[in-house]
Amino acid sequence: MWMTDFETGIVNSVMRWRVIMRLGIFGGTFDPIHNGHLVLAEQCREQCQLDAVWFVPSACPPHKLGSAISSPKARCEMIEFAIAGNAYFQLNRMELDRSGISYTVTTLEQIHAEHPAYELFLLMGADSLRDLSMWSQPQRILELATVVTVNRGGEQSPDKSLLQTQLGPSIQSRLKSVQIPHLELSAGSIRQRVEQERSIRYLLPRAVEVYITQNGLYSKGPEPS
Repeated sequence: MWMTDFETGIVNSVMRWRVIMRLGIFGGTFDPIHNGHLVLAEQCREQCQLDAVWFVPSACPPHKLGSAISSPKARCEMIEFAIAGNAYFQLNRMELDRSGISYTVTTLEQIHAEHPAYELFLLMGADSLRDLSMWSQPQRILELATVVTVNRGGEQSPDKSLLQTQLGPSIQSRLKSVQIPHLELSAGSIRQRVEQERSIRYLLPRAVEVYITQNGLYSKGPEPS
């Protein structure tokens, strides 16, 4: 008996989720999310053949303790606006829902416990890779995930011999490098431009730009009540 197209679609969906999923984890404050983040995520998805990329906003990043960060609500809403229309991108609030400092190893442990069949890929810039040895439990991070580093244009790759000294020879088999177009963008520079009342058009999705303006984020004046 032949199945209908609808029934075939259901079977295909079930079979797809039974296989090991290649999942990209992209963490950060995303304050705000901008086009550089999106290009990085999309190029990693394509070049590493990822089934999905989770944007995981930090609640309390250890390297930014004491720094002013926009509310979780605002950052999540900006992410949702930015990734709308891309079926591969998803917002995940696990670090916001979890109390305490947002350690990457804790996030990877949680994902691995909940989805043991998933193959995890941790997305980061080359600058973060240079500091990886100073993160909490870097060896465990390398056990849980392949580290995908992105070399932005004009940025030198970390010294691999130094990484081996810091993290051991196994680092080589747990690293993958992705090249992306050169974009001189950072969340800090966007916040500064807003404070200086300069244009941020085309630096981030239009919906995020409108959200920042309507909610008075990063401006010198008081935020609307």
